[in-house]
Amino acid sequence: MLEDHVSNKKSLFSAGVHTELREQKSRSISVFLAQGNLTGNARMESSGTSARVYQNGVYGFSSMAECSEEASETVLRAATENARFMDRHVGKGKGPLPFIPCGGIPLNRKLQDTDQKRYIEFAKELDAYITAKYPKLSSRSVIAMEDSMEKLICTSDGYDGHICAPRSYIYVFMNTETTSGTPIELFKAMGGSGTFIENFTDPVLLYPKIDTLYEQIMHKREGVYAEAGYKTVVLSGFMSGMLAHEAVGHTVEADLVLGGSVAGPALHQQVASEMVSLVDFAHTALGAPAPLPVYLDDEGTPAEDAVLIRDGILTGYMHSRESAQHFGARPQGNARAWAFSDEPLIRMRNTAVLPGKDKLEDIIASVDDGYYLINSSNGQADTTGEFMFGVNMGYEIKNGKLGRALLDTTISGVAFNMLKTVDMVSDTVEWTSSGYCGKKQPMPVGMGGPALRCKVMIGGR
Repeated sequence: MLEDHVSNKKSLFSAGVHTELREQKSRSISVFLAQGNLTGNARMESSGTSARVYQNGVYGFSSMAECSEEASETVLRAATENARFMDRHVGKGKGPLPFIPCGGIPLNRKLQDTDQKRYIEFAKELDAYITAKYPKLSSRSVIAMEDSMEKLICTSDGYDGHICAPRSYIYVFMNTETTSGTPIELFKAMGGSGTFIENFTDPVLLYPKIDTLYEQIMHKREGVYAEAGYKTVVLSGFMSGMLAHEAVGHTVEADLVLGGSVAGPALHQQVASEMVSLVDFAHTALGAPAPLPVYLDDEGTPAEDAVLIRDGILTGYMHSRESAQHFGARPQGNARAWAFSDEPLIRMRNTAVLPGKDKLEDIIASVDDGYYLINSSNGQADTTGEFMFGVNMGYEIKNGKLGRALLDTTISGVAFNMLKTVDMVSDTVEWTSSGYCGKKQPMPVGMGGPALRCKVMIGGR
C-alpha cells in the first residue's frame, strides 16, 4: 500500500488557488500461454507524485517518479511556479473553478498480492481442459492478467481520498478454419473489478463459458457472409455497450464538444428513440456495483452518475471542473489520469444504455429477415458520431429464428441517426470492462447495454 506523503502538505498550498497533489502506484501482471507454452510472464510497477495548480484559467503541472515527502514538496513548488508563469504570459483572467465542499473518501479496497506462479498454474489448467476436450482447434491461447491503480489524492478545495482500483481477467482465444480453409478466431474475456485471487478461485467455474466459446467457433466454421445493405439487426448488450462508449460517449465529453463534436448543437435535442436513455455510471449501476467503480476523480470531485441521454433527448455532457465552469454545469467526477505523470482528462467510467421492457427472445422472434450481432473484434468512431465496428460473431435471423452463423463483417452508420431507429430494448444489461479507452492516455472503463432492435448498414463479404 502507498505510504501517505501528501495529506500533510496542505499548509504549502497557495491561498485561494485550486491545487491537486497526487501520489500514485500502478501495477500490471500478465501471463501468456500459446499452445500450452509459456510465452510471456511479466510484472511491472511504476510510482510517483504529481501536482497541478490552477490560476486564472491556466494550469501548472509537475511530476516526479518518486513517492516521498521531498517529492511532494518539489512537484508542488514546480507546479505553482508553472501556473504563475503561464498566468503572466497567457493571462486568461478566468474566475475560480466550481466550488466543491471539502470532504474525504476512505480507502475503498486493499490490494491482495499473489505469486506469479498462481497465474501460470491457473492458465495451464484452463489450457489443459481446452486441449483435452477440443482437439479440433488449430491453436489456442490463454492470458491471465491483473492491473491496478492506487492513488492518494489531496486537494485544496474538494475531497481527499485514498482509492484503489484493481481488475483482473482471463482471456481465452480459439482458432480454427472454415470448411473452405479460411482462418477464424474468437475470444472470450472473463473477470472484472477485483484482484486475481478474488475473481478466480477455481478454473472449473470458467468451463461453461469456454464451452460456449467453442460452440460459437464451431458454428462459425459453417458460417456464411451477411448480405450487404441497410438491415434490421438485433445488437447484443456487448455491441450496444460498444456503441454507447465509442460512438456516443466520446461525442459528449465536454472537451471534445468544445473541439466541435456533433453533440455541441444537439444539447436538449432528440438524438435517439424515446426508448433510449444513456448514463455514465460512477460506482453503482442499476442497483449493483458498477463494473469498474469510481468514487473520486483526480480533481477531488466525488463521483456521481452523469445522465447523458434521457428518453431520447441529449441532456448533458461529461465534465472536468474547468469544462463545467464553461458550460455552467455541475462536475460529477469524470476527470481521471492514467499515470502519475499524466494530467487528468475528461474520461468515461461505466457508460451504458439503460434496459427496457422487452425479452431478448421476443426481440429475435419479431425479426423476419435480419441479423443478431453478438461480438465485435474492433471498431472506430469519431466526433461526428460516425462509426464502423467489426463483427466477429453473429447469426442470421429468418422468420423470427436464429439461423446460420456469420463470418466476419462490419456495421457502420451515424450514432444519433441509428439510435433513432431503435424500437425494442431488452430488459437485461450486459457489461464488459476488459479493455482500455485510448483517448490520449489509456484508461480502464466499463461499458454495457441491453439488446437493441434497430436498423444499421451491414457489410457483406
